[in-house]
Amino acid sequence: MSASAIGARIKARREELGFSQEAVAGHFGFNVRQTLSAIETGERRVTAEELLKAAEVLAAPLDYFTDPFLLAGEGRFSWRQAGIASKALDGYERDAGRLIAAFRTLGAQLGRKPPLLRRTLGLSKTSSYEDAAAAGERFAAEFQLGAAPALRLGDAMERELGILVLMVDAIPGVSGAACHLPELDAVLINRKEVPSRRHYDLAHELFHILTWDAMPPERLEDTRGPIRGRVEQLADTFAGALLMPSAALEPFGAWTGLDEDDLAAKLNDAAEVLGVTSVALKWRLVAVGPLPKAAALAVDDAKLRHNGRPDARRPLPPLFSRAFAQLLAEALDAGKLSARRAASLLSLAIDDLAAVFAAHGVAVAVDL
Repeated sequence: MSASAIGARIKARREELGFSQEAVAGHFGFNVRQTLSAIETGERRVTAEELLKAAEVLAAPLDYFTDPFLLAGEGRFSWRQAGIASKALDGYERDAGRLIAAFRTLGAQLGRKPPLLRRTLGLSKTSSYEDAAAAGERFAAEFQLGAAPALRLGDAMERELGILVLMVDAIPGVSGAACHLPELDAVLINRKEVPSRRHYDLAHELFHILTWDAMPPERLEDTRGPIRGRVEQLADTFAGALLMPSAALEPFGAWTGLDEDDLAAKLNDAAEVLGVTSVALKWRLVAVGPLPKAAALAVDDAKLRHNGRPDARRPLPPLFSRAFAQLLAEALDAGKLSARRAASLLSLAIDDLAAVFAAHGVAVAVDL
């Protein structure tokens, strides 16, 4: 653990408890507050004795300050959730943080470097919705996401942007999250959501990652109500244009001259191809122009529910991602951690860990 990482955790725990620097500095026996400030900023390395004192004064186990497989005092999360109690979300955030910390720590141990440069969209809170839509269209085109961008977006985010994308079994009420760290960005998606929701959340969280410094998102985004801030509305607009760019809509032909049932059926079929919801597609067509608003309003949304396929069974995507599984396999093969430790970090049984590797087609040399 670096001095800056330990210092950040000391600061985070102190602030969590509501203690001032002056008060804590006194407990450490420092004559001036600036000594503690230098520790918290990483300018001064903490001694072993001081680290033990930090555990005592701040009422935290020693590994809170020293465990590299934790995110504490580092980075920020933004959660898409619906009415989750704060304590439950705090607990799950710690678990999710372990996944991201494991990827970061093991990558560093294996000599992998984070991206030197990070992409941004160049948008701000004053940007128009047209600007956000244009950015979504441009993203789909420049990264060559093809006829159904939703199906290739996750791979492009990991391969081209260096963003960690993880499919997880989140607690009920969480659909997705973005996490921003100084050296790494990550997006978590609840794999138990329907595909269209997963794809939308992925594009929505991508917007937050690419605009984090210009317009940091709130920690909690409640997806239940219609009242949402401008940043979230810009994210919605970007996501819709990315997943349904004009070029991907053109092959479906004309949308006029159809009765309600035929229009609903066409919307459902096209939405399945694009990996989006029929309702989202309907209003995207209105925004782009091929579908008149009056015709859209005439279609009963009940006919579009579940894209007209309420009984369709869709397999879950494998846990985590292939890139994550490959890194973990390399770490196991290199002896950076044991299989038991790896399973514990991921909150899995050993057999389930083996299943993750198998699902991604990743070979592991060690015996599981």
